[in-house]
This record gives sequence, C-alpha cells and structure tokens, in this order.
Amino acid sequence: MVTEFAQIEVKAGMEQAFIDGAAKSRPLFLAAEGCFGMGVQRSVEDPMKFLLMVQWESVEAHMVTFRESPAFQEWRANVGHCFAVPPVVWHGETVI
Repeated sequence: MVTEFAQIEVKAGMEQAFIDGAAKSRPLFLAAEGCFGMGVQRSVEDPMKFLLMVQWESVEAHMVTFRESPAFQEWRANVGHCFAVPPVVWHGETVI
C-alpha cells in the first residue's frame, strides 16, 4: 500500500469552497478501485494550505486507474477552481 500526499494551496477566500468540494468528492475516492481511505488536513499556521492523503493499493491504482477515470475529472471539477497553484503530489510508503 502507498499513500498519496497532495500539498494543496487554495486561493484566498476559497478555503471553505475547497473543504466543501473535498467532502463532496470523498465518496469518489472511496469508491475508486484500489482506494482504501482518504482524508484532508488543514494547516493551523497557514489556513490556505491543505494536505490530501489517500491510501492506494499501488501507485498505478492512483496514477493510472483513478486519474484516467471520470471520478478524477469530477474531483477536479469540485475543487480545481480553488487551487492557487498546481498541487504538489508524491507517494510514500511506511518504513517504520
């Protein structure tokens, strides 16, 4: 299993719209093939910064299966207009 980490910075004033869009999109992730969980954290120090964390079966489940699906397009439609800059995305695996 791998975790997708997406560092997301939203436009000023779009914080609640992003939160609402992410909440609306949660079922899209949870229904996706190879997805085991999804959550969003918000920075306390900088409330315009968020961290999306999604547990995937593999990098391919995220980068191919999900990203090529209509669910990804819906996710982006729900939150993409909130992005101040493109998200920084990387995948991690638990080592300890």
